Order: sequence, then C-alpha cells, then structure tokens
Amino acid sequence: RILTQLRSDGYEVTPNYEDAGVVIVNTCGFIDSAKAESLEAISEAVQENGRVLVTGCMGKGDDAQRIQDLHPNILGISGPAAYEEVVGAVHEVIPMTRKPDPLNDLIPAQGIKLTPKHFAYLKISEGCNHRCTFCIIPSMRGDLVSRPIGDVLGEAKKLFDAGVKELLVVSQDTSAYGVDTKYVPGFYNGRPIKTRMLDLVRTLGELAKPYGAWVRLHYVYPYPHVDDIIPLMAEGLCLPYLDVPLQHSH
Repeated sequence: RILTQLRSDGYEVTPNYEDAGVVIVNTCGFIDSAKAESLEAISEAVQENGRVLVTGCMGKGDDAQRIQDLHPNILGISGPAAYEEVVGAVHEVIPMTRKPDPLNDLIPAQGIKLTPKHFAYLKISEGCNHRCTFCIIPSMRGDLVSRPIGDVLGEAKKLFDAGVKELLVVSQDTSAYGVDTKYVPGFYNGRPIKTRMLDLVRTLGELAKPYGAWVRLHYVYPYPHVDDIIPLMAEGLCLPYLDVPLQHSH
C-alpha cells in the first residue's frame, strides 16, 4: 500500500541503495529472530544509504527506542499500518518537484505488489481481540479491525483480473473476521453481503472460479463456525487446507 501510494504520487521505486533518495525499512517484531533480521536490515540501510525511514511492528514502544538509540540519525520511525505517516515522511525528505502525470505514472489496477504474478496476499483485518499471554500481537497491532467486505472483494477481483491464480487470505485472526462489526452487511456490486468469514470465503470462491484460481485460508483458529467452511471446500470454492497455528501450546 505504501509503494502504491508513492507511485501514485509520482515517485519511482528502485532496488538499489545508491539510487534511492530515501530507504524505507518495514520491520517485524513478532519473534526474536524477526527482530534481529529487522535490525540487520536497518543497519545495512543506514550504512549503504543513510537516509532511512523505519516503519512496522518495531516502530513503537521499547523497540522504537532501541532503534533510535542504535541509529540516532534515522529520519523517522512509525508503527504498524502507519501508511499515511510513512508517505508524509517521504514527501518531507524528498519533496516532489513535479506533479504526477497520469499518462506516464501508470499504476496497475491491483496496485504494486511484491509477490510473483501468480499469487498474492489478501489482508482482511488487522489486530486481535484475544489476550493470550504468549502473544505480543495485540500490544503491537491493537484490537481486531475488519476491513469492509466490499473493499476486500473489490481488491480480490482486481488481483484475479491481473492474473493471480492463488489468493492467500491473511490476517492475525482470520476466523474472527467481522466479529468487531457484529457481521454488519456490506455491499459488492450492489449485492448485500455480511461481513463474516463464511460469506467472505464463499464469495471469494465464486469470484475465483471463472479464472481457475485458488483461494487459500491462513491463520484460521478453531472457532465453531469454521466447520461451515468445510462444505465450501467440498464444492471447490476454497482449497481443502487450513493453516492453524499451534506453535504456542502448553
């Protein structure tokens, strides 16, 4: 989302440190090895370029202070999902000298994605309402916030149109989709659809079928209503696969 907005604003993206007016490092703070990898990436960016913005899960609390202490010259630090803050910081570091040209700064309808053409991630919510003692996610990302179902389905359709053959549905707690909104109905193509897991998966499967595409569910916890997804698997509307994280069990 950050890259898509920056491209829309007329900025170019480069894979080379030497060509970059600013480097954005997106961090993960879930486990120690991810933190170590994030810190390594920040150090490399500081050494190779020097003009660095840090965002993501390590961009708040003690982790943010640690980064600031290690690299006091970093241009900005922001937390997870701080898309507008990051884009605003880029505008401050590299003010645009021209207005975006819609004829030359074309953005794909599906936005900029970092995966190969044949698959893509579809994020349906942020955060989690549970307070498991072993898990840091709620303190980093807050309570569950489900995306409007019309937005999710619209993004999925654009991805299928762009050639995606496998759609990976992700969130911190996929089974809880819509709990925070009390399953309020949304709209897609003028059709009312409840903001809940079953309706979402069924409609995604229906969208995928004409493209010969797959829908795969990740981070599914065993809520009672997950049983309702099994018939959809039998119909071929989603893959017969459940990614159920069990790594933190007593």
